[in-house]
Amino acid sequence: MRRIAGIVLAVLLIGGVVAAVVTGRNNGDTSTATKTVRAVIGSEKAEFFADPDVVKALAAKGYTVKAETSGSWAMEGLDLKGYDLAFPSSQAPADALAAKYHAREPLPRPFYSPLVVVAHRSAAAVLAANGLATLDGKGRGILRMSAYLDAVRHDRTWQQLKGASAHGELSGTLYIASTDPETSNSGALYLAAASYVANGGKVAAGQADIDRTAPLMRKLISVQGAQQSSSDGPFRDFVSGAGNPLVLVYESQVATLLTQQHGADDLVVLYPDTTVNSDHTVVPLTDTGRALGELLSTDPALRRLAVKHGFRPQGDAAEFTAATADRATYLNQKLTGVRQAPVPTSTVLHEMARRARGQ
Repeated sequence: MRRIAGIVLAVLLIGGVVAAVVTGRNNGDTSTATKTVRAVIGSEKAEFFADPDVVKALAAKGYTVKAETSGSWAMEGLDLKGYDLAFPSSQAPADALAAKYHAREPLPRPFYSPLVVVAHRSAAAVLAANGLATLDGKGRGILRMSAYLDAVRHDRTWQQLKGASAHGELSGTLYIASTDPETSNSGALYLAAASYVANGGKVAAGQADIDRTAPLMRKLISVQGAQQSSSDGPFRDFVSGAGNPLVLVYESQVATLLTQQHGADDLVVLYPDTTVNSDHTVVPLTDTGRALGELLSTDPALRRLAVKHGFRPQGDAAEFTAATADRATYLNQKLTGVRQAPVPTSTVLHEMARRARGQ
């Protein structure tokens, strides 16, 4: 089976750049910056803050960012004394942090990224042949969430799907690999989208809704065994050819890799027809943190760099569309055919994740 060999090298190189730049910043190389901002961020933004162009753009505005990574939901358990901001990957954990630290509203939301499922071409073709997906060209398509969840309810295996027997790597229970919903934003948002579909197109609002969808949410998670706390790990496994043939990631992760490799024969990006946008939300803990969050939202240079890293800036869809035109084979730039599901409150989502983990 063909693998995404070119992207593997890109992933490894990106990892090296992140380590080198962050280390350099943390060793006191503050360049021309006058203010050092301590931040705890979701790992999917590490490459953005480590990008030398981002470092330079921030320094030009008088800032150096010393960033440490954490799972978005795990931030709630950290002692953030001495930090200027927390930057989780969606609004729900941000709201919980804002309440805990009495952060002033509104919270800056510089950019967002929809959740997508990356698939090897063989897996995508089998899903399409069995009515679980529709393909739009060779590099992208739509995952039919209702059909997928129905397959999960009935413990469907790859071997039961038409056409799967031609691909030896497609075996065992059909599932999408995701992250730990108790600590990771993408894993929690996966449950938010799935529960919305399973609950008849209604956001889970209380115990009755949690109880109604809990058995299915449990199936989505239990089949995976041990889960990682960051989407970076499963994505690296996927592009290296190890791991599951279907993996839930952020669109921004795919877009970033495609800047390194324009085209990947074995990659198909499936957009769930019901998904959740990951609104990267700054929780200012100091005035300096708020100033930086607002700068990320408004500065043209930083917005362009966010798009370079695959994030969609708030308030200007055309900005993303124009910048990713060379990656349109894989990216659904206008999110055609994709419905945005509301996200439950953090209390409901926490309980949903706990039940999904069998607790």
